[in-house]
Amino acid sequence: MIMRCLLVEDDAELAGWLVRSLAEAGIVTDWADSGTIAAARILEERYDVVLLDLGLPDLGGAAVLARVRQAGAAVPILILTARDDLAERVQLLHEGADDFLTKPFALAELVARLTALLRRSLGRASGQFTCGTLGYDAPRRRFTLAGAPLDLAPREHAILELLIQRPGEPQSKAHLLDRLVGEEVEIQIEAVEVMIYRLRRRLEGSDVRVVTQRGLGYFLEPVDGG
Repeated sequence: MIMRCLLVEDDAELAGWLVRSLAEAGIVTDWADSGTIAAARILEERYDVVLLDLGLPDLGGAAVLARVRQAGAAVPILILTARDDLAERVQLLHEGADDFLTKPFALAELVARLTALLRRSLGRASGQFTCGTLGYDAPRRRFTLAGAPLDLAPREHAILELLIQRPGEPQSKAHLLDRLVGEEVEIQIEAVEVMIYRLRRRLEGSDVRVVTQRGLGYFLEPVDGG
């Protein structure tokens, strides 16, 4: 499942490893080493999940959590902590934390927890998405159209995965591009237009289409109420 994550961690070596490792798992990850900066980014930008360390030098993780929840941000937040303190966990859950992971941790568990958080936040715990006869099985990373497998190039797959998670909700070119490449990879935004064109060709003749909403972006919708 494609997602965009904000990692809030002041340990540059750990952060660098996590950004690289999560990218290999299909999680586009931005990094902030300051709690103050992280709180501002969570409120100003659109993230699918936040990975928040508690031990930050300026504004601690608990304070970041409190600030963004008080401001109304609903993004799922997974807390990283070196302390296995039950009372602290209970308190942070009351303050809006969604999950915890104690350091040191296995990367596979972190990816599984982030993926589960995103599925829950979308209200689709099963990982199954549909629009018309277009279906997506997130655990198996497989698309079907009218029951038949739909084979896509990697970037086409990534774009369609993002669109089917929120059918009917326009997603801008910049939003789609952010979740494909992150901050440090340069791809021209016109590449999104090319992928949308290719997806339209692949969906041609079916009961689902990609719609352009001028000034807002692209979204999936069934054709004729399909």
